[in-house]
Amino acid sequence: MAPHNGYGTVLIYTTWPSPVEAEAAGRAIVADGLAACVNILPGMVSIYRWQGEIERAQETVMLLKTREDLAEAVAQAVRARHSYEVPAILFLPVSGGDEAYLDWIEAETEE
Repeated sequence: MAPHNGYGTVLIYTTWPSPVEAEAAGRAIVADGLAACVNILPGMVSIYRWQGEIERAQETVMLLKTREDLAEAVAQAVRARHSYEVPAILFLPVSGGDEAYLDWIEAETEE
């Protein structure tokens, strides 16, 4: 069920070079009220093309749970704390979920 409050919920996917960097950024973003929750998943292997070369790196995935109207502010906060030249930042709209959980995300990100 979609949230009934007029705000959409969005997951923001990003990757970090280390769990330490991800946790520091995630803690700051939650403390600033931009996201209700951050999930940090260390140990991902990424294989990607960068500047014409195939690269391999150990990375840490971060999923941020927030309101759609805060997505760009969260992206700016990620960019400001990130060491990558071009960090992965993807907005993943949530099409439904437990209404109480969606309400919690909204409540934790209200000013």
